[in-house]
Amino acid sequence: MAKLWQKTYTVDSLIEAFTIGRDYETDRNLVQADCCASIAHVRMLERIGMLQESEAKALEAELLRMIAMDRKGLFQISREDEDCHTAIEQHLTEKLGEAGKKVHTGRSRNDQVQTALRLWARDMLFRIIEEGLSLADRLRWFAEMHMRIPMPGRTHMQIAMPSSVGLWAAAYGEEIFDETALLFSVLDLVDQCPLGSAASYGVPLPLDREYAAELLGFSRVQNNVLYANNSRGKFEAVIVDGLEYLALTMSKIAQDLIFFSLPEIGYFSLPDELCTGSSIMPQKKNPDGLELIRSKAALVSSYGMAIKNVIRSLPSGYNRDFQDTKEPFISAGMTVCRMLQVMDLTFDKVRVNSEVLTQSFTPEIYATDQALAYVQQGMSFRDAYRKAGSNPAQWEQKDPADAIMERTSQGTTGNLRLDVLEKEIDRIRSYGEQRRFRRDEAIRKLAGEDLCFFSC
Repeated sequence: MAKLWQKTYTVDSLIEAFTIGRDYETDRNLVQADCCASIAHVRMLERIGMLQESEAKALEAELLRMIAMDRKGLFQISREDEDCHTAIEQHLTEKLGEAGKKVHTGRSRNDQVQTALRLWARDMLFRIIEEGLSLADRLRWFAEMHMRIPMPGRTHMQIAMPSSVGLWAAAYGEEIFDETALLFSVLDLVDQCPLGSAASYGVPLPLDREYAAELLGFSRVQNNVLYANNSRGKFEAVIVDGLEYLALTMSKIAQDLIFFSLPEIGYFSLPDELCTGSSIMPQKKNPDGLELIRSKAALVSSYGMAIKNVIRSLPSGYNRDFQDTKEPFISAGMTVCRMLQVMDLTFDKVRVNSEVLTQSFTPEIYATDQALAYVQQGMSFRDAYRKAGSNPAQWEQKDPADAIMERTSQGTTGNLRLDVLEKEIDRIRSYGEQRRFRRDEAIRKLAGEDLCFFSC
């Protein structure tokens, strides 16, 4: 089967296998995005007179058929194809002859793959934002359901001060929200169309890059054609860095849940359906899902570092090294999406053991409260600190539920202000829907139906 770059010679089989790698498998994620980008390219070529109307219509119809085939799992990419781009062009040429041979006019495989990756990345970010807001809202709901349940606050993992399940959950809710909202800045960077930049230097044809970008629902063209190619890998790294913050937070939540659900701690209990068993110990219920969230957070970090290490010190223009940024980038998006789903499910199912939590309020948890009681009597804080620390017998023992409600400044256990987070989630969700409308409308006009290029 002919390559897009086919010459009069045959490449050594070892070099061919080495350069192809797993690209033909990874590209199965990009077929529909590549077909849509090709439809936009075909319409643009017709507009500037490089394709006849009949050729453009035939190409577009066949590209839509390939999208339908891929949705059913029927479009195949073989190792001989190298990638989805060759497979698509080969299919068009087999079905349409000369018209199929014209589809690559004015573009390179470089801007072709970048455009498909940008379309995939844009949809991935929209989906991650959706899942992130869902988890933030789940944590807000969890905090509201358990806002009056005492929970020992810890520093250095030791008993510290009175806290609550509500404060603990809401803290993570706000953190996940902020990291999700941050992805809109990443989305702004990605929402540039590289199509028409070719192999970094454009082509001597009157390509209408603005028209192609509009057809694909991009907010703008990535202007400089050399920068368009130099940004490959860099944009992917920025995206994965944004995703990594979510992964790091979920790793921390997972560690808390593993620790707090230990039988000897018992603050929470994980239901059977979220746990796996041991092959030798009949009694075991293992929090494998949470443990894997910890490990996958490390993998997401490694994906970002892998991309940055590949592009480090590359000369300008296209280099084949960029191929090796594709797999870690796609893996990062798929991994973080699934992590968010697993964490959302966990908070839907986890049980809170309120009696155990209340009984965990041992006397030392009130030491700081006692020091502050002395302050209210007129003592300086440093003297109050020393007096409270030197005489544990003086520590006033409080009802844990009363202790957490005494804290009334904004954001504390007695005044969580969960309405602030709720309003922010609603605001950002509405903003995301507005941002997505342009994309959805463009793809619907282009493909005649709703398509999403990312799934997890």
